[in-house]
Order: sequence, then structure tokens, then C-alpha cells
Amino acid sequence: MAVVTARQLLDSGVHFGHQTRRWNPKMKRFIFTERNGIYIIDLQLSLSYIDQAYAFVKETVTRGGHVLFVGTKKQAQESIAEQATRVGMPYVNQRWLGGMLTNFDTVIKRIARLKELEAKSLDENAGVDGLTKKEILGLKRERDKLAKTLGGIRDMPRTPQAVWIVDTKKEHLAVDEARKLRIPIIGILDTNCDPDEVDYAIPGNDDAIRSVALLTRVIADAVAEGLVARSSAGAQTGAPEAAEPMPEWERELLTGGEEAAKAPAAETEAGEAVVAEEVVTEVVEDAPAVDAEAKVSEETAEAPAKADDASESK
Repeated sequence: MAVVTARQLLDSGVHFGHQTRRWNPKMKRFIFTERNGIYIIDLQLSLSYIDQAYAFVKETVTRGGHVLFVGTKKQAQESIAEQATRVGMPYVNQRWLGGMLTNFDTVIKRIARLKELEAKSLDENAGVDGLTKKEILGLKRERDKLAKTLGGIRDMPRTPQAVWIVDTKKEHLAVDEARKLRIPIIGILDTNCDPDEVDYAIPGNDDAIRSVALLTRVIADAVAEGLVARSSAGAQTGAPEAAEPMPEWERELLTGGEEAAKAPAAETEAGEAVVAEEVVTEVVEDAPAVDAEAKVSEETAEAPAKADDASESK
């Protein structure tokens, strides 16, 4: 049974690519057609690639692996934190620090510093080891800065076994580091992306909030299913990690999103293929122009955002 339906992809705007003048020729095989100056992504291919990515993530987690969720653009920050937290996986939804993977030993030291500061009661009204209010304020600022950038990976014991990335162009540093360490990359591929950079591609819109939220939830559901399978396998084999079985409430919490996603997918595989074909046809004939206009406006807003990123890096 499909983990997500073509109708869900359509309703979330997953099919909208970038303007035709902004594209990567390598993405040609994922493009269905062009409408109102916007490329339309083939949702049938998206469904197929989603199933492949889902199976890989589930298998990775079942074997004890961890998946790092990465998405620092505004459209992705909330869903990345929400879904990663739901399944107990590390995430980065603020700024990606250079060396976060390739120089992980140093990152571990900064995380230790964060935990050290959090253990202190930094109350300005109470002396902390004889520190002045100014010194306490400085420690609080250091703690808040570390929490903002490293809070999502504070419990990540080692480099992850896979990385989920929203917008591989914006997160090029994360992509480069993961490729250098040969960590498998699962990512959303918009029509301006390079499919050669990822191991498990999901053709789709990486700019719309609903699209990013849906696809991130699907990956989180795969993680949840993998965690449940890992717990069940451990209980059967009597592995040490199964000494404390997964509580029923936790199992329900993990699988809640997964069941919600599968509920509307009651069609047979043959029926789903027909639905997908009809939906893709509907995209070409009846897709509202307002969504395409929204996509264009998002692209227009990228220019000042990139300027801000450049100034931050300086």
C-alpha cells in the first residue's frame, strides 16, 4: 500500500517546480510538462521515489541507524523540528555550522559545553560561583546561542547513518559533508536541483510549506515504522536493547502519523495508479494559477534572503 497518495501530493503543491528559466537540465526526466511558465513535476515518479526512500529509511532505522533531519529555510524549520522530535531523531533547523559532520569531535565538545551551561542555575539574582551579573549574562548568551544551533543534535552520539535534506541547493554544506563521509542522502529535488548529489531523491516542491511538511512527515513515518520494527525484533531475539520493551503509548505515538497517512490510501495498487494518472492530467488542465504565482513570488523573495545569508557568513 502506498505511504502517500497522489491526491495528497497534489493538494500540498508537491508538483510545482521552479520557473522554466531556472532549472537544472538533469531534472528533465522528472518533469511532466510546463504550465504558466512553471515546470510541473511528474507525480507518478514522485510516488515511486517516495516508496524507495521510505523503504530505505525504515530499513536503516530498523538496523539501529539514526537519520539527521536538515532544513534551515523558513518553510522547513517548523516541520523539521516537529517531525524529528516526534520520532526522537536529531535535527538542524537553524544555521548549518561548517564541520557539523566532518569535524564532529569538535561539535561534541560544544554540545558538552551546552549541557554544562544548562546544568548551572544562571539566575541574575543569585550568585553563580561568585560571578557578576555581567558575567552571568555572558554565560546565558553563550548558552542560548549554543542551544539555537546545536539543540537539535544534543543527543546525537555519533554521525548519522542517513540524512534527510530539504533544499539541497541551500543546504549545500550539509550535502558536501555527507557525501565526503559517504552518508546516504535523502532529499527533495526541485527542478533547479542536481539529482546526482543525492542517493534517494524525491522529486517535488521544496519551497511550499505544505509540500515540505508532507514529505518530511512521510520520512518521519518511515523512521517510526523502523523504530517499531527494531523494538519488535529486539524483543524476539532477546537483545540487550530490548530489556525494556517499548511502552504501548510510545508505540501509538510513533505510528499515529503513519496510520493517518495510510488511512486515505485504501485503494488497491492498480486503482492508485489510475488515480495518479488522473491527478497528473488534472494538474495540466485545472491547476490553479494562484499556486504557480505563489511559487514565483517565493523565488523572487530568495534574492534578498541569499544576500542576508552572505552577510551572515561574512
